[in-house]
Amino acid sequence: MWPDRRLLELLGIELPIVQAPMAGASGGAMAVAVSEAGGLGSLPCALLDPERVRAEIGAIRRRTVRPLNVNFFCHPVPEPDAESAENWYAKFAPYRRKFGLDPSSVASAPNRSPFDEDMCDVVEECRPEVVSFHFGLPETRLLDRVKALGCKVLSSATTVREARWLARNGCDVVIAQGYEAGGHRGMFLTDAVESQPGAMALVPQVVDAVDVPVIAAGGIGDGRGIAAALALGAAGVQIGTAYLLTSESMISSLHRNALESACDDGTVLTNIFTGRPARGLINRIVREVGPMSPEAPVFPMAGDATAPIRYAAEAAGSSEFSPLWSGQSASLSRSGSAGELTRDLATRAQDRLGMLARPD
Repeated sequence: MWPDRRLLELLGIELPIVQAPMAGASGGAMAVAVSEAGGLGSLPCALLDPERVRAEIGAIRRRTVRPLNVNFFCHPVPEPDAESAENWYAKFAPYRRKFGLDPSSVASAPNRSPFDEDMCDVVEECRPEVVSFHFGLPETRLLDRVKALGCKVLSSATTVREARWLARNGCDVVIAQGYEAGGHRGMFLTDAVESQPGAMALVPQVVDAVDVPVIAAGGIGDGRGIAAALALGAAGVQIGTAYLLTSESMISSLHRNALESACDDGTVLTNIFTGRPARGLINRIVREVGPMSPEAPVFPMAGDATAPIRYAAEAAGSSEFSPLWSGQSASLSRSGSAGELTRDLATRAQDRLGMLARPD
């Protein structure tokens, strides 16, 4: 029933569904469930150190022999800017006072490190079937080491120009990330987030521009969305937000509660939590400081100013100061296991494709 089997054959999977690697929200349990169901489970590694990545992959391998995707960020390491950091920190003084925090208190945000020699060593040791990147690709010498292992390489593009660049520089599969997608934009050749196309416009143009298989991402939350993406020429889909309410999700109860009441216009792109545009649910701090602030330090340094406020608010039972990453189709999410969701999504997509294929 699948119109383009290149992705299935290339990655060794049964269903053209990739679970999005959502740092802080998904881990080994979700990756196992999705891979066992026939899709491609993903382990996000941006918040993990090499030893933790090694341990997580080991734990996954003990539970499944199906293909696994490990995902890394590959952003440039920023130069510290004391003045920018001080000005940004001062912007949040009223919120620190609200929670009775010491004005000089510091609580570092989760570390987000780019792919480097140490992580490449782990990949060489563990040999995952798929390695994916966000924010472009790592430097050539590291990418060559990954490809020499036989790992298939994926990365996200937010424009046709980025897709062509990825295909020219060693990507086996391009993920066309539309404007609707939750979490961080994968953009790396532009920072013009205001002109990023949606998936409906982006996917067919990327399909026409590159010879490698294309995965559609952004706003896909049910079988109808999968069928639509495949009809546009995608060989598969990447789904994130739809998995956030599953039993394997690692998000907080506060985040779950917010997602359960989410609506179509309840998300926005914001840079106030990390310094890069990312889509999440609108809450108090996003409304009052953002959504997009030109004062935010470069990624990932903006998070240190918001982290202590977030932790204090969450301890008091509030998500009004937390990054609540979500795509525009959050209302399509539902509870259950990630494996059951994967199979159900595939079944409903096949039913929809069958309806499209039947003559009038």
